[in-house]
Amino acid sequence: MRFSPAEGLLLCDYCGNQRQITQDRHAQRQLAEIPFDSVTSRIDPAEFQETRLQSCPNCGAQVEFAPDEHATECPFCATPMVLDTGTHRQIKPRGLLPFALTEETAREAMSDWLGSLWFAPNGLQQYAAKGRRMSGIYVPYWTFDADTQSSYTGQRGTVYFETRTQMRDGKPVQVQVQVQRVAWTPVRGRVARFFDDVLVLASTSLPKRYTDGLAPWDLPALEPYRPEFLAGFRAEAYTVALDEGFKQAGAHMEAVIARDIRFDIGGDRQQIDSVSTKVSDVTFKHILLPVWLAAYKYRGKSYRFVVNGRTGTVQGERPYSKVKIAFAVLLGLILAAIAGYFYARTR
Repeated sequence: MRFSPAEGLLLCDYCGNQRQITQDRHAQRQLAEIPFDSVTSRIDPAEFQETRLQSCPNCGAQVEFAPDEHATECPFCATPMVLDTGTHRQIKPRGLLPFALTEETAREAMSDWLGSLWFAPNGLQQYAAKGRRMSGIYVPYWTFDADTQSSYTGQRGTVYFETRTQMRDGKPVQVQVQVQRVAWTPVRGRVARFFDDVLVLASTSLPKRYTDGLAPWDLPALEPYRPEFLAGFRAEAYTVALDEGFKQAGAHMEAVIARDIRFDIGGDRQQIDSVSTKVSDVTFKHILLPVWLAAYKYRGKSYRFVVNGRTGTVQGERPYSKVKIAFAVLLGLILAAIAGYFYARTR
């Protein structure tokens, strides 16, 4: 049986049998946050699981194999992969967003996106529309919660314009000139913010600019992790360790705190001299988010496209047609020549 995004249940393609995915009474507890500890060995051993993983020799993706699988293709670059005999110990997923879009709907979204690109090769659009099926894959993410208290020192700038005395016709006059000046006043203060579900990509298989472009994700709709949701789909194991993920989340928090401080300082300009932040009650979750992915080779070059499995947002490598670009340049030159001709006639 496979999970059907259209019906939201398990479906057998051969006999049509259907089965609901039931939740146990511990479902909400399963979605609870895990206290963060930079030393992962101190995390409860029950939070770990053994998985059958294989690293793609081409793009490095960590692809999870089902119990009865021994060979497949990498969903990120279409490279053949054969499973070795090893297993890997990783932190269990706590939750996931189930696929809501079918493969057909995702393909239509990708075709529409390609059709909106003026300089995309027509051949690639046709190849993508008639080519291989898209792969549904759950991409790993970390989420972090944290309570922060920040003390800062800085300066508030007030913009003003100088009025200078100048000589005009031999007489001194007051003339307001538009010379901008800034008066700085030392300030200090405190800001506080609770960060909820700071999202960090835990994979290096896809360019971050693509996955960032798939946001926003409806994280309040997270379901407690159930293997049934993965039936018929693939799952990638995380390659960004928990500590590294927290560093990336910390950089995001610092940027938000700096924005809060500038707002707290007020005035026309702000200058931050020092910040001391106390971070407490840090928790995390390992979650899986749904992505439809297509990897195509067209005229010797690989193109990858990703579709948000919930909203249909598309991101990918933008292809360019040299023929279309040359035609556009030629057309521009012709129009410029015609405009120049009529301009010369009017002169």
